[in-house]
Amino acid sequence: MQLTLWTYEGPTHVGAMRIATSMQDVHYVLHAPQGDTYADLLFTMIERRNKRPPVTYTTFQARDLGGDTAGLVIKSLQEAYDRFQPKAMLVGESCTAELIQDQPGSLAEGMDIPVPVVPLELPSYSKKENWAASETFYYLVRNLLAAQAKAPVEKNQSAQPKANILGPTALGFRCRDDIEEIKKLLISLGVEINVVAPEGASVADLQRIPEADFNICLYPEIAQTTCKWLERTFKQPMVKTVPIGIGATLDFIREVGEVANLDVSDALDSEQSRMPWYSRSIDSTYLTGKRVFIFADATHALAAARIAKEELGFDVVGLGTYSREFARDVREAAEQYGIKALITDDYLEVERCVAEAEPELVLGTQMERHIAKRLGVPCAVISSPVHVQDFPASYSPQMGFEGANVIFDTWVHPLMMGLEEHLLTMFRDDFEFHDGTAPSHLGSAAELRTDDSAEATTVNTESVVSWAIDAEKELKKIPFFVRGKAKKNTETYAQQQGIQQISVETLYDAKAHFGR
Repeated sequence: MQLTLWTYEGPTHVGAMRIATSMQDVHYVLHAPQGDTYADLLFTMIERRNKRPPVTYTTFQARDLGGDTAGLVIKSLQEAYDRFQPKAMLVGESCTAELIQDQPGSLAEGMDIPVPVVPLELPSYSKKENWAASETFYYLVRNLLAAQAKAPVEKNQSAQPKANILGPTALGFRCRDDIEEIKKLLISLGVEINVVAPEGASVADLQRIPEADFNICLYPEIAQTTCKWLERTFKQPMVKTVPIGIGATLDFIREVGEVANLDVSDALDSEQSRMPWYSRSIDSTYLTGKRVFIFADATHALAAARIAKEELGFDVVGLGTYSREFARDVREAAEQYGIKALITDDYLEVERCVAEAEPELVLGTQMERHIAKRLGVPCAVISSPVHVQDFPASYSPQMGFEGANVIFDTWVHPLMMGLEEHLLTMFRDDFEFHDGTAPSHLGSAAELRTDDSAEATTVNTESVVSWAIDAEKELKKIPFFVRGKAKKNTETYAQQQGIQQISVETLYDAKAHFGR
């Protein structure tokens, strides 16, 4: 197990907690030491849920290790059932408890608890959070539908096709708003919503899953395993397209139309998002060809790459994921863009790759936000893991037509604000900024900010070659988000040519040499 300051995914018990917390009447008994209760804060402080997760910890301490820790499991299970009266229970262990080998799942199966008890076998030292969430959802659904799987009941034919929306969970990126957006879209197509799970679902809801005509795998990291089992067992087709971006949303509508045997031509012909118009506008020509580096969970990384390339005209110079279970999909996508995929859970490796690619925009998790800040590059967060600011109180979906509007604003505004800051820096020596006749609308801090940003983004000030004063002034006219690249290329060119002091002519010669 690699020791690190940051991790993209938590341990497996956090994945199981996400499923339990998402649902209404499921309780999770976790065999864990006292310190593992920190995970509650992910939901109450980061996601800002109004109640703590439905988890009972055995909270064994060091002094308990010499005694009967298995007895703690049995006692905690019985007390949790008596107190909370859940309709189903999950039983598992944290990475620390796994070393004790008390096997809480087996202990639970030997007890006389009158509700379904689902033991979780989640290897903490080889797997992580998203995989565990997927397995927990799969185990729970399969256990609750075991009787129906043996003797599937004939579906009642209705005028409207029914769909299950599967995959949204607690701690998921914008899941709350994505659900509402996809519900509205499906209803407009004439599809009835049967069950949304695990987010907001009850045990009774999960038992109604076979009543639907098809399943929508909204978040493959969580729902794909379950959807495949439902497809095999109950002959429910799976809609695989994730509707993030205009192109993917239209593909999603087509796929729903095919699966549900519906005429969706009206929905395909109507332009319900402002994003295509913005992308075609004259102001967006500034964005064409911007170099973008993408690193996220597989679902959002793949969607972001498609939007960046096909809908905004960006140049994808980096694509990667920490979701190793979907590495093949990301590698195949990266090949289409002529780059090599980055599959890693080491944020330091990601930082090195971002620095080498020298992008003008980074799309990633909260860790890429920190990386981009250190490198002086604009960044937009597109995927978990995220911090509290990425669980907004306002309606901010990523999916569907409205989600495309939100994405456009989220990605493009950092670049446009970068242009504004560049112009302020470029014209800071103009007399209008110094004679007091036209003060900045930003107030007295404006001049300080433009100076600070110019200095902060001029990297590697100590170099083998020196810069003439007029060349330094010309360098500061280059937008701050590409200034580091221009400076590095110019110094490299000067060293190759044996130039000791860089002049304005050297700067432009280097620009011509490197073709940028």
